[in-house]
Amino acid sequence: MASDDIWILGITMTKFGKRPDDDVVDLAAEAALGALADGGVTIQDMGVLAAGNLMGAAAGIGQQLQKQIGQTGIPVYNVANACATGATALRTAIMAVKAGECDMGLAVGVEKLAGAGLLSGGSRKDDADTWTPKGRYGAVAPIDGRIGTEIMPGVFAQVGMEYGYEHGGATFELFARISEKNHSHSTLNPLAAYSKAMTLEQIMGDIMIAYPNTRPMCSANCDGAAAAVVVSDAKLKTLDPDQRRRAVKVSASVLTSDPWDEGCQQLPNVNTLTRRAATTAYEQAGVAPEDLDLVELHDCFATAELVHYDNLQLCAPGEAVPFFESGATWRTGSTPVNVSGGLESKGHPIAATGIANIWEVCHHLRGEAGDRQIEGAKVGLAHVIGLGSACGVHILEKAA
Repeated sequence: MASDDIWILGITMTKFGKRPDDDVVDLAAEAALGALADGGVTIQDMGVLAAGNLMGAAAGIGQQLQKQIGQTGIPVYNVANACATGATALRTAIMAVKAGECDMGLAVGVEKLAGAGLLSGGSRKDDADTWTPKGRYGAVAPIDGRIGTEIMPGVFAQVGMEYGYEHGGATFELFARISEKNHSHSTLNPLAAYSKAMTLEQIMGDIMIAYPNTRPMCSANCDGAAAAVVVSDAKLKTLDPDQRRRAVKVSASVLTSDPWDEGCQQLPNVNTLTRRAATTAYEQAGVAPEDLDLVELHDCFATAELVHYDNLQLCAPGEAVPFFESGATWRTGSTPVNVSGGLESKGHPIAATGIANIWEVCHHLRGEAGDRQIEGAKVGLAHVIGLGSACGVHILEKAA
């Protein structure tokens, strides 16, 4: 075992949903203290804090959190990286530990999004040259390329439809069946924002947001936080047996952005971005896609889940539709995907999602996932993607 191995010692996520009585610092503190307690350590043991928050990024959530849970003088990194914010915070803590700057670090992701609405719309001024469209994250630059929209539902609807056009079989009903799977999985997750099954008819008959994604096929804006404590291999060996037994190895931690291409100012390439991150992660971890016992991927929309089967190489290129049709991605299938319920029902408090996906995988590897436990799980993958662009992939392994 290499001496620079990194482990997740403690991890937690809050209940996702509407949390009107808690502000963003309260939620971050709940998650941070929960992760510390889960790892059997305290804030005094931490050598670095990486705190992710997208909507209030300028406010310095890390320093605010310190004032609530303990100011110890350690370096604080405030992170904002679209939907990959939580994964980026975790990777920041991992890099600090790998660099030898400290032997333990804390990463937190938190967001208050309940009531934010699916999108904030846009406003056009009289002069088209000065028009600034508004998307999910406020003012953004226009995207004039082949996608033709900067609004998330439109982007991912067209990404899914393009995949169907190229490879066939990706019908409205098939995308709805992906959502049906995730809502079914959510019934076993007490921390999900929405823990109820939905029939295919309910999903297909709901409000259309951007064809082929109806409302239940879209990620749910909500409040929530997640946090993780990472530890070096050398430090882990000094801890007690129960801490070592529950630690989860971070076999790969990868963050990518869009590569250069001729249309790079026109279209964030969610497919290439994810495929490159996954390829690097498999190489780092020394595992293959077929070794994965479960996957938590970024199903911001049902269409996104389908294309990411292919991008994460869970199936042969172009074979995402038959892969789903085989039943592989159900909890009882060969490659369970989003057994938490995914973003469509677990919820998507943006900065928390990256760590929450890892929380889900960790609990299966520890054998602590309750009724939704994937028996015998030893290796899992967590994935998030944010337009802007950023993709985080982590591969996690059960302690020997």
